[in-house]
Amino acid sequence: MLLNCHSYFSLRFGTIPEQELLQISRENGYGCIALTDINNTSGCLNFIRMAPKYDIKPIVGIDFRNGMQQQYVGLAKNNAGFQELNAFLSKHSLLKEAFPDEAPELENAVFIYPFQKLFATKKETLLPNEFIGIAQKDLNRIRFSPLYKHKEKFVVMQPLSFRNKRDFNMHRLLRSIDENTLLSKLSPAETGEESEQIMPLKVLEYHFKEKDLDFIIHNTEKLMEECSIHFNFGDDREHQNLRVYGESAKDDYQKLTSLSYQALGYRYGAHVTDEIFDRIAMELDLIQKQNFVPFFLVNHDIVSYARRKGYYYVGRGSGANSIVAYLLNITNVDPIELDLYFERFINLHRKNPPDFDIDFSWRDREDVTQYIFDTFGKNGQTSLLATYSTFQHSAAVRELGKVFGLPAYEIDALSNGKFDPKKLDQISGLVIKYAGYLQDNNQPNHLSIHAGGILISERPIHYFTATDVPPKGFPTTQFDMVIAEDVGLNKYDILAQRGLAKIKETLEVIRYNRPGEQPIDIDDVKKFKTDPKINELIKQAQCIGCFYVESPAMRMLLRKLEVDNYLGLVAASSIIRPGVAKSGMMREYILRHQNPEKIQEAHPELLKLMPETYGIMVYQEDVIKVAHYFAKLTLGEADVIRRGMSGKFRGRDEFERVKKKYFKNCSDMGYAPQTTQEIWNQIASFAGYAFAKGHSASYAVESYQTLFLKAYYPLEYMVAVLNNGGGFYAPELYLHEARMMGATIMAPCVNNSNAQAVIKGKDIYLGLQFLNEIEEKTILKIVSAREQDGVYTSLNNFIDRVAISIEQLTILIRIDAFRFTGINKKTLLWKAHFRLSKTPAKVPQKQLFHTEVKDYQLPTFHSSPIDDAYDQIELLGFALCSPFDLLKNALPKSVMSKDLHAYVNREVVQYGYLVAVKNTRTARGETMQFGTFLDQEGHFIDTVHFPQVAAKFNFSVKGVYKIRGVVTEEFGFLTIEVIEITRMDSATR
Repeated sequence: MLLNCHSYFSLRFGTIPEQELLQISRENGYGCIALTDINNTSGCLNFIRMAPKYDIKPIVGIDFRNGMQQQYVGLAKNNAGFQELNAFLSKHSLLKEAFPDEAPELENAVFIYPFQKLFATKKETLLPNEFIGIAQKDLNRIRFSPLYKHKEKFVVMQPLSFRNKRDFNMHRLLRSIDENTLLSKLSPAETGEESEQIMPLKVLEYHFKEKDLDFIIHNTEKLMEECSIHFNFGDDREHQNLRVYGESAKDDYQKLTSLSYQALGYRYGAHVTDEIFDRIAMELDLIQKQNFVPFFLVNHDIVSYARRKGYYYVGRGSGANSIVAYLLNITNVDPIELDLYFERFINLHRKNPPDFDIDFSWRDREDVTQYIFDTFGKNGQTSLLATYSTFQHSAAVRELGKVFGLPAYEIDALSNGKFDPKKLDQISGLVIKYAGYLQDNNQPNHLSIHAGGILISERPIHYFTATDVPPKGFPTTQFDMVIAEDVGLNKYDILAQRGLAKIKETLEVIRYNRPGEQPIDIDDVKKFKTDPKINELIKQAQCIGCFYVESPAMRMLLRKLEVDNYLGLVAASSIIRPGVAKSGMMREYILRHQNPEKIQEAHPELLKLMPETYGIMVYQEDVIKVAHYFAKLTLGEADVIRRGMSGKFRGRDEFERVKKKYFKNCSDMGYAPQTTQEIWNQIASFAGYAFAKGHSASYAVESYQTLFLKAYYPLEYMVAVLNNGGGFYAPELYLHEARMMGATIMAPCVNNSNAQAVIKGKDIYLGLQFLNEIEEKTILKIVSAREQDGVYTSLNNFIDRVAISIEQLTILIRIDAFRFTGINKKTLLWKAHFRLSKTPAKVPQKQLFHTEVKDYQLPTFHSSPIDDAYDQIELLGFALCSPFDLLKNALPKSVMSKDLHAYVNREVVQYGYLVAVKNTRTARGETMQFGTFLDQEGHFIDTVHFPQVAAKFNFSVKGVYKIRGVVTEEFGFLTIEVIEITRMDSATR
């Protein structure tokens, strides 16, 4: 009977989650309701999925509105009607057109006009699929309306948007946020009505029967009977992805088989064994039985396009456990070499195809995405995948603070949690109160785009959802990946990362900086794995700039494990993930790695399942192994646990059912309850974070490629790192690393610098784009004029050839970009001001004859290295000299990092330049910190600041610090437990 229900996916309007909408409707006697969110279909599929649980017949549709003006409500009579409504909404979203007053003629959908709207527009005739919606507030007017002659078209349309008064209050706040206005200035026309709350069915019927309008109830029931929509979910679903890649399913299978066997020589040479043949045959058989053949062929098509274009890519995810994927060049990981667990990637109980996360360079990903849409999206079958951005505490407080008119400093304090709840005034209290409501309600704020998910469906995407077209320009669903998987749509992950761009650019830099160098086969990873120079870099954790292995935490782990081989790095890539460390198993792994006698402390069954990792769960497939072999769950049930631990399905019925079975099976097999609980806790703590082993192996391959480049072409590699956004650290550290490896770092220069950094021998010239506030058009002009007519010979020559404002020229002079002239910066600034006025320069004309510029006699100016350094800090964000040269006072003698091993358990003083800070919390919720510094010799200092110290000493500001603390050693890694830390005074200009 409720044909106009809004969930919280009526963004910044509704407040009710889909599940609660169904629950309160059932509690109030309704057996059929329609979800009609405002210009949105995000909640429809989940609404349909959950409706049977509440014994409610679901109807779905869309409340079409221009702003807050309701035009009409469209209801799908069937699945085809849902597709028609989605297409209509998507078209208007794409074109950004207002919805017309007249609803479109759709064969499988009906439209309900609100009574007041229709009365105002004086619409005379109604099509068979058009109805008039009557709310309780309209009952006293309809008999006297000209529309009464269409009474057979009258249906009940009582809107439902709120659960209670608090919801209505929250709605008004959401509307104020959407309108970017103060709550006190919010117009009633921009809000719903407080009466849009749930009304028991009997009460609603009473209002109509009291006015002798029973026929409207009858009309409504008849309309609801005509509407029926169905999708398969859960175990009953079939996959909805592209089902045939080529001409037929038979041709597809033959193509996949042929591609697999043809690649044997390339991948294995003369070393093809029966094990390899058996694995291929087993995989192909399962892939065909699960109807995943097109999934593999589409991924092969994508990477084949990339190879034709010369794009670097890395295939990872659980699909990296597949030999077929390895043979098709989707991944570069040999599952035979690594003994990868086949059932993690595919088994008969698993409904979803394997995950293939294909990383491309951030420069190439857009073109690959365009290729996918051009190739597979011609019939509307392709879209990006959405995510829901929900109100978190900080964002909610900031938005609500503005709505209530709080000053910025109060909003900052509330957002950062720096307040005493007992001392809050009424308004601040309301901000915190309603921010809590928004967060607890998991209230969506807006739709966003999944990092890389792309759907390629057998049917048009509009069969499942309406689409938006965000700035990226590609159609995007209105539901997220969880709902997509529920209905049988599985994403292709096309991701962007900077590591691949660094590899590609390094090879280009080598070609111009070392023209005589032999071509490099960067894919010869087997050679890299056994290279002692590379493995020594890993063992010493000298991996700054290298993919995935440069962070302070990874540097610590590599040193503790003394990793010096590929398999060790594969394990480290998963151990470093948050869950393993959180569960305490990282420490246990290191203990067993360094002390083999401790391996026997592992549970015998777990050690039998995971001998390579000493009986410790390190990879995602370990969860499946333990659940399947230890707890005797089916492979399908084991996969439910793995997926549930990721947070996607935790709390859902299927997950809770499998969790209970885990404990029951363990009890039936006689395991001690403590052991059963401990193993469950291990699963729970890390399964959502851990990598599949094939995924870790793919990361390790890319790590080895970057480590090879750093080992043999360190300066060229650092240039590429700088030009592709750096990595974990700020650019300053990569310049320091280059300097430590023999480079000379040069400030930007108009004669030697391009937009990006370049290297000439061992001289690295920073790019002009590193300068704050320099304009892109200025850079283009400088480089273009130099390429056209040669280097600049003087400041006057530069001004004659480049149209530039005095502000932009001042930046170049202050960074010493004209140092080739041999003239002091301050003198050049005077000369520049003589030549250029404050108004923008006109475009210079090419002169036939050189005109002498009057050269004024100026006094002698002086600049100091300190002046230059502060100019660099202002313009680049860092100085090009040592930060220790900028101190006010000389430092006394102190301990250097290379000598710390002689001071274990002793108090020392070190002086360090701050590189990075990591804030974390203890089990008690107290703040503690980890610091990374550089000593005067350029080596790392690692510090830990326990809560008492962290609360007393702040060290977040960049600079040199005096660090007093005790040297501690754990598994050979040295750390300073800080007692006191003080920032040293800097010199002034």
